[in-house]
Amino acid sequence: MTIMTRHRRGVRRAAPLAAALSLAFLLAACSVNLPGSGAPPDLYTLTPKSTYSADLPTVTWQLAVEVPIAAESLNNSRIALRHDPLSLRYYKGARWTERAPVMVQTLLIESFENSGKIIAVARKATDIRADFVLKTDLREFQAEYDAGGAPVAHVRLNAKLVVMPKRAIIASATFESSVQAEGTGIAQVVTAFDTALGKTLKQIVEWALVQPK
Repeated sequence: MTIMTRHRRGVRRAAPLAAALSLAFLLAACSVNLPGSGAPPDLYTLTPKSTYSADLPTVTWQLAVEVPIAAESLNNSRIALRHDPLSLRYYKGARWTERAPVMVQTLLIESFENSGKIIAVARKATDIRADFVLKTDLREFQAEYDAGGAPVAHVRLNAKLVVMPKRAIIASATFESSVQAEGTGIAQVVTAFDTALGKTLKQIVEWALVQPK
């Protein structure tokens, strides 16, 4: 009988100890930075072009816009920066709202629509019966730093206009713009990107609309 009593007392003593160990484990787990538990990045987007030359012609053909081809270093939602020609880095805690090539495709379509000079324009993946396809390569899309000073947003796109259904390239050109940011803050850098890309979008829209004869 004495032995049984001691055993029960041992169980009673072990219960508070087990509870204490469980609490300690939970507190330790809470202090660990689990994947995905950090602060979410700030998201940024750019705007389409909406102002064009007054003599821009009105066309009756339809256009499909493909997603720009881009190197793996630019084919993501990170905002790229470059301190030298041989390396590419990214801003910490800041991203585009979508992959850079997809964002540029959307802005190209909206820029064509804003011109009011084309009967229809859409993504290549839609069922639009396009007369022409716009193929582009996103070759530069980063903020570039030199010795001191604010960075320069550098945008370069090569464009090819393809006639359908022959799939023959009727025109090809490269468009480029660089705009220095007013400061080193990420918001100022994004504003410089917006201006640089806007200039490039305008050039592409005006170029494409006058190519087919």
